[in-house]
Formats: sequence, C-alpha cells, structure tokens
Amino acid sequence: MAAAASTTIVFPGQGSQRSGMGRDFHEWSQAARDAYAEASDALGLDLCALCFGDDERLGLTEFAQPAILATEIAMQRALAAELGLEAACHGGHSLGEYTALVAAGALPLADAVCLVRERGRLMQEAVPVGRGGMTAVIGEDLDQDAVAHALDGLAVAIANDNASTQIVLSGLARELPIAEQRLTATLGDGRVRFVELPVSAPFHSPLMAGIEPAFEGRLEETRGRLDAARAASVTSNFSGGFHEPDAGSVIARLVHQISGTVRWRANMEALAARSRRILEVGPGRPLRAFFKTLGVEVQAITDVRSATRVATAVLAR
Repeated sequence: MAAAASTTIVFPGQGSQRSGMGRDFHEWSQAARDAYAEASDALGLDLCALCFGDDERLGLTEFAQPAILATEIAMQRALAAELGLEAACHGGHSLGEYTALVAAGALPLADAVCLVRERGRLMQEAVPVGRGGMTAVIGEDLDQDAVAHALDGLAVAIANDNASTQIVLSGLARELPIAEQRLTATLGDGRVRFVELPVSAPFHSPLMAGIEPAFEGRLEETRGRLDAARAASVTSNFSGGFHEPDAGSVIARLVHQISGTVRWRANMEALAARSRRILEVGPGRPLRAFFKTLGVEVQAITDVRSATRVATAVLAR
C-alpha cells in the first residue's frame, strides 16, 4: 500500500467518457476484468462491448453513467491490486461521487451501477430535449454569490461551482441568454466568456427536482448495504464537505445532488486539507485544472502507462 493515509483519489463524471476507455486496464489486470464482469452482471449489459468499441450509446446519459462508473472502479481496483495504490479519502464530481462511494467501500459496485443507470434515465426524461441547457461561465475570481444574485428571478441556477475560473449554469434554454447578458453587465464586459455545453438536459438545476422522489425510493432500497461509516471519507457535492456517518444523511444528500449545485470548489478545499497528494483516476482528466486554481498539483491516471508512471513517483517518496 503506497502511503494510503496521505493520498486522495478523485473521479470525474459524465463528459469524461470516450470510446475504448478502460480497455488497457482490462487487458492488464484481473481485478479490472472482475470489476467489469460484476458491473455487467448487475446490469444485464455487456459493459466491455459498450466501453471498448465505438458504441453510440456512450453519448446517452442512461448508458454513459454506469459505463464511466464501472471503468473508474476497474481502474481503481487495478491500481490497488497491481501497484498497491490506495487512498484514505475519495471525492468525485457529480456522477463521480458514486464512484468515490464505491471506491471507499461505502456502496457495492452492483448497486451503484444500477442506481446511476436509473439516475441517468430519470435525468434524461425529466425535461424534454431542447427545453433545457447548460452554459459554462469562464473568467477570473468568479464569485458564486455575485453570479447567483444576477440569476435572481430566472429559471436558471448554478449547476456547478467548479473553481474560481469556472461556474456552470443550468436551466431553461430560452433564459440562458438573459443570464449571460446580466452576468456580462454585473461582472464586466470582457471579463467573462460563455461556452454552451453539449448536453441534452439541464442537470443540477431545480428543473430536475421532480425526479428526486422516485430516485430516493431506489436509494432507500440500498440502505441496508450502505456503509455510512465508510462514506464519511467521501466528499458530498451537495454539502461541500465530507459525508456524515449516517445512512439517512448520505441518501438525502445524494437525492438533493440531482437538482442542487455541485459544490466542487468546496469539495476540493476539504480534500486538499486532508491530503498530501491527490490523484485523478478516470477516462479523462478535467478535475486537475480545477485543483490547479487552488495551487494544488494533481497527477492524473487515464491509462496504464500513466498509472505506472504515477505509481513509480508515489512509491519513490
């Protein structure tokens, strides 16, 4: 085990998927093969075929979410089995929070992939395609309170407080341009730019609240298998800090995460306060840049080559 007590692993969420993800880990490690097999059996779906080929379903939320989670857990388990890389704390961005709970031993993989597939299906169906949208606000020293004030009265909310350089908006597509105009006036012309995100629904906005009761019912089915004590080493997107060692609290926070803001900036601060080193594990590495805004260097593992390189550096310390 490589200095697990001072190491944190974080996992990216939807949008990090790519064709062929995890194939090299599957070829390299029996632990990775076992993880894919466990997840595939739980879903009744061949995740290896979905992840390793050129499958258009990777663009659909219902399939992308379990595929990413299974891949990240396959990678994490291979790192532990083959290289001894383990962690005391975990965090994840949006969908990645579920990966973090599995990696921490708080939630069984089989339950998690079924939950996120249902989560993805419900999120996709919550708002008709084209009615909602998401836009990234990119600038310097972005203040969440100032952005929230500019959105007052609009059916647009802060979906992700990612970093001082990026806040993501989510809501009715027709009101997003109004939000952009207000923010330009509030923050100053030329100080921010806006990037429309290629999503099919307004994730992490109040428009998602209608699906929360149905998803809460699915989460409650896992209560007896949820290890809340282990969840306390995982950050909550909804609260911004670490989960409480209470099953009801964990479930409530996961439910509210659907329509609430992903407080990733606060999550990063909480994780950095407990860690000497942070590793990002997943098919992509979007979180590394967010940590850099805090002055925290993160090493990313996206394939077997980077895994062996990072492990060599960690073990040498």
